[in-house]
Amino acid sequence: MSSNTQVIQVTNVSPSTTSEQMRTLFGFLGTIEELKLFPPDDSPLPVTSRVCFVKFNEPESVGVSQHLTNTVFVDRALIVVPFAEAKQPA
Repeated sequence: MSSNTQVIQVTNVSPSTTSEQMRTLFGFLGTIEELKLFPPDDSPLPVTSRVCFVKFNEPESVGVSQHLTNTVFVDRALIVVPFAEAKQPA
């Protein structure tokens, strides 16, 4: 794989999943630099599905984490894909 991104996008995340649970799950695969769950844990809106972005310290963790695709976590099969970080226009 030629991608050297350090970020994964996790979709089909159960609405009852917390950011702490995601941190625990993906923390086994590498050191997490940043993790964001949308909508956030304290969202006042009804949530039907969440999206999680995980930034690892090492790009190698991205390849390893893709093996969790189709793993049922809480009550849904996760979809894990590399996420190319967009460069901000100058």
